[in-house]
Amino acid sequence: MPAVATDARVGRDADALVFAGALDRAAAAALWPQASAQLAGVQRIVLTNVTTVDSAGLALLAELASRLRTGGVAPRFEGQPAGLADLQAAYRLTPELDFPA
Repeated sequence: MPAVATDARVGRDADALVFAGALDRAAAAALWPQASAQLAGVQRIVLTNVTTVDSAGLALLAELASRLRTGGVAPRFEGQPAGLADLQAAYRLTPELDFPA
């Protein structure tokens, strides 16, 4: 199956993992290796330049947040792209993309 092109990207800026573009299914698959490889030392996940988030993008962000929490970090999210709040509500996730206790 050929790879699907995406305009999404991820990078590091000090203690932040910074995303840009649309976090959709294609982006989640393409960005997972890059994002997970850059997690060490991350305290913040910046979404201010993300245009939209679908359920696959939410899954990517939630898994990254979970891995940070497992490592003892309470990640802070910055930005509220289109679709994120609705998906958080639909999946009953906290603002930190965790399931409430």
